[in-house]
Amino acid sequence: MTGYGRGVASHGEVRATVDVRAVNHRFLDLKLRGMPVPAALEEAIASRVRGKVERGSVVVSVNLVRGNALAGVRIDADAAARVHRVLVELAARLAIPGPDLALVLAQPGVVTTGELDNDDDGPEAAAAATLAALDAALGQLDEMRQAEGAALAAELHARVAELAATRTQVAVLAAGVPQVVARRLLDRVKRLAEEVGVDQARVVQEIALLADRADVTEELVRLASHLDQARALIDGAGAVGRRLDFLVQEIGRELNTIGSKSATAEITTAIVGAKAALEKVREQVQNVE
Repeated sequence: MTGYGRGVASHGEVRATVDVRAVNHRFLDLKLRGMPVPAALEEAIASRVRGKVERGSVVVSVNLVRGNALAGVRIDADAAARVHRVLVELAARLAIPGPDLALVLAQPGVVTTGELDNDDDGPEAAAAATLAALDAALGQLDEMRQAEGAALAAELHARVAELAATRTQVAVLAAGVPQVVARRLLDRVKRLAEEVGVDQARVVQEIALLADRADVTEELVRLASHLDQARALIDGAGAVGRRLDFLVQEIGRELNTIGSKSATAEITTAIVGAKAALEKVREQVQNVE
């Protein structure tokens, strides 16, 4: 599920801004961007994200500011002067405009990053501000995901209802399959009876055999059970995406079996429509946590 959240928090002289972006993914894929942070803080960030998000590609960006400057960022003025001098000389040789400040700062060794100074509890202040901002960002992210989840639930319920209606239709059609099979076989027998004798007992046996092969009662029962479970999961709480994904596979298996046993064009047409609806469910389930 997709979403975005931003949180800003301060602790002492340190102000943290945390952005959290989430997009659809089959599993939890967490990436930390922005300023480098200590390993312990990085693990704390990952732990809090895992506590809120179980499925999705999540990017967390952290920005720390101390006073009026980026926390933990240092500019080596001497290195910048050396780099600028070299770039000016190179530009003169190539007869091109000289370097701007952005190009100088982009060179290795000019800007360095690290942890906050240890004085005044710098690292502790950074961790406290970062985690507070992260909590606020995750709260906003959760609100967006809840709204998207409600819309997805309504869509999935509509598709499941469509599948349930098709199942009812197929059940009605399947009840008349023995009569259809018998009529077809008897028509063939009548044509053959004019040329050769026909054993009526054998005809009845063949009708029963063909009707049994076309029977989809078990598949319809399992399909009804899968649809009931899908409804319960859609209305349930917590992460249900993987279980819904499994149910979609099972529903597809039952539809395929019914289609392969189909003895009438009406059942075949109904199954084709059901598979189209199921494919839409499959696409939406990928967006569910």
